[in-house]
Amino acid sequence: MPNAKVLSEKQAVVEALSEKLKNSSAGVLVDYRGITVAEDTELRAELRKNNVEYAVVKNTLLRFAVKNVGMDELSDVLNGTTALAISTEDPIAPARVINDFAKKMKDKFEIKGGYMDGKVMSLPEVQALADIPALPVLQAQVLGTMLAPITGLAVVLKQIAEKSGEGADAPEAAPAE
Repeated sequence: MPNAKVLSEKQAVVEALSEKLKNSSAGVLVDYRGITVAEDTELRAELRKNNVEYAVVKNTLLRFAVKNVGMDELSDVLNGTTALAISTEDPIAPARVINDFAKKMKDKFEIKGGYMDGKVMSLPEVQALADIPALPVLQAQVLGTMLAPITGLAVVLKQIAEKSGEGADAPEAAPAE
């Protein structure tokens, strides 16, 4: 039986993990076995750029935390090495960055599962979520779709104005002396 100090420290870690899970919009669990320090550093830098928090977590402590927040289904994947990538801002960012890295690393780095807004997602759901473009890209696509008809109309009106004005705007030849 662990002493009271160790037990209270572990309870504090579980409580902190529970809060992070509750307050995050999405998260992805990964098995990071086999990646090098350089690859891990590269992954962490990319995650930081996308405002994603990433940490290696103990399965036992994470198991208690997921139970506290009602995501017990994640307990099934908590074996081996586990790291957690979470985001409070962009719910797609953890899945996108982790999935891109998993594709690059092949068998060394595997997605175990994930969650979004308190709902547990399977591996195929996490991968489908990862295929959604980043928020700025989506916003640009929507804006482009909205502006396309207006731009088309402006081009047509300009062409009509130029065509009807061709004869009227032509300068007259000056009389020869």
